[in-house]
This record gives sequence, C-alpha cells and structure tokens, in this order.
Amino acid sequence: MNRRNVGSVFSADIIEFVTLSTTYCAFVEHPEDEKTSELCKSLLKMLSAIYQKCICLSDFDVEDSDDMDDIEEYITEEQYNYVRSQISALLGSEDDYLDTFVEEMKYSDKPILKTISEDLADVYQALGNFVYTYQTEIESVMFIALNKVLVSFSEYWGGRLLSAVRALHEVAFNFHNEEE
Repeated sequence: MNRRNVGSVFSADIIEFVTLSTTYCAFVEHPEDEKTSELCKSLLKMLSAIYQKCICLSDFDVEDSDDMDDIEEYITEEQYNYVRSQISALLGSEDDYLDTFVEEMKYSDKPILKTISEDLADVYQALGNFVYTYQTEIESVMFIALNKVLVSFSEYWGGRLLSAVRALHEVAFNFHNEEE
C-alpha cells in the first residue's frame, strides 16, 4: 500500500477530522429532541463524513505501537452510558436491529440483536478520547492519539459506525415512507 507521512498534526485533513469528531461528540452528548427520521438523517450525514475522512487519513503512515496504551482515556463509563441512553430514548423501539456482521455470528445461525445507541456510544468513546487528547496541544501526544484513533477505527469502531449507518438508514427512510 502506498502510504504517506502525516506531516503536521495541524494539517488541513487532520483539523477537518478533529472538527468532524468534535461536532459528532457534541451532537450525541446533547441530541436534539426532533423527529426520529430527522435525528437519523443528521447522524447519517455526520457518520458518513467521519467515515470518509478516516478512509482518507488511513493513507497516512500510522501504526500500532505501545505508546497508544499510555494515552489517557477521558470518556468515562457514566458519559458513555449517558450518550447511549439519550440516543436509545430518542430512537425508542427503533434502537434495536439485527446484525450478521459480528464475531458471534460465526457460532450462530441467527442474526445478533444489537442497538444503534450502543454503536453510536462506541464511536463517541473513541472520538471523544481522541478529541480530548488532541486538546493537550502536545504534538507528540497528538500524533499518538491520531494513531490510536485510526488503528481502533480499522480494528473496531469503524465497523460499529458502518453497522449504525445501515440501521439508521433503515429507520430514517422507513419513517419517511410511513409519513408519506
């Protein structure tokens, strides 16, 4: 794969990713009490942009390293659960969905029940920790945080984001069709 050096932690691509991440975190921390279809469409726009930016940033030379374990985790279990419960309450019965792209599916002949709110909270946790770490403005720590969020994107939360996007799409456009 043709990789390139990140260069500056203040490059335009990275600053755009930080901005998208910050916007997403603020949104899910205080989601608007709007119609379910509108909430889903707002989330779909943000998540799509975040995914696209991560794909662009994955071209940069990032690697898994022991330094990543030294990065402080800022998002607490209480914050994670708050975000999850807020989204769950807004989605109501639409929070649940069946997923076949999970590890447990290898041992089952039935889809696994998941929730959009948990997937979104997982994305929030990864991006929130990244954003808070980035605010230290210590360039060496910022590089480690960028490495960590991009490695965990490829290994974990990127898949969660995609699962949430698919489920949100169904909710957004099924509600839209019912409203017509």
